[in-house]
Amino acid sequence: MNMTSNINIPWENIHTLLLDMDGTLLDLHFDSYFWKEYVPLKYAQKRGLDVTTSKRILKPRFIAAEKTLNWYCLDYWSQTLNLDIALLKQDLTHLISFKPLAQEFLTTMKKENKQLILVTNAHNKSLALKLEHTLLDQYLDKIISAHDYGTPKENINFWSKLSCDISFDGHNTLLIDDNISALESAKEFGIKHLLAVSKPSSKEAPINTRNFPAMLDFSQLFDSLPKHYSDSSQI
Repeated sequence: MNMTSNINIPWENIHTLLLDMDGTLLDLHFDSYFWKEYVPLKYAQKRGLDVTTSKRILKPRFIAAEKTLNWYCLDYWSQTLNLDIALLKQDLTHLISFKPLAQEFLTTMKKENKQLILVTNAHNKSLALKLEHTLLDQYLDKIISAHDYGTPKENINFWSKLSCDISFDGHNTLLIDDNISALESAKEFGIKHLLAVSKPSSKEAPINTRNFPAMLDFSQLFDSLPKHYSDSSQI
């Protein structure tokens, strides 16, 4: 279980950063609480169930959708659960927040002229909500949702389609993600530099990042930067 490790990234050779959103740049607590607690609550209320029963009913449905595009699709869950998932997400927007030092990291990378690409499995409705409340897009050169490609990041076809959409060299590209399956498919595709996020949610324990180099938070990533990078930041 590789929760954290020494980060050894050849920053001067990195031209493109592929950055995940939920759990990497943004605290996963919003999504975790929404799906683990709020959706079961609303599902229970609509059907006259207790929350424990609701969670028992929903758990196998969630498991069945893992690693597929349906898991991330708000329209799919709205239809499946007969709930307006996009509307329910608006109830919890106060939980949407950047990870500590994420904005400072993005600012630093932008000053160093790195190509910053957001690569997310988030549904476009969820993505729009988060951009509205964080203004994350101001830091980025391009935003890619897996729904635009019809395949999630866990599938190697996502990275193939991405390579046709934007210009990047896998040997000079760094992917930072808390999704271990996505890191594995990116590695299979040929992206050389891969970094896992071991604590996607501020409210939950670190995850198992297997054999991938991992960071606990952005302060650890800043420690790995060349001195002149750190000097240009405002931390």
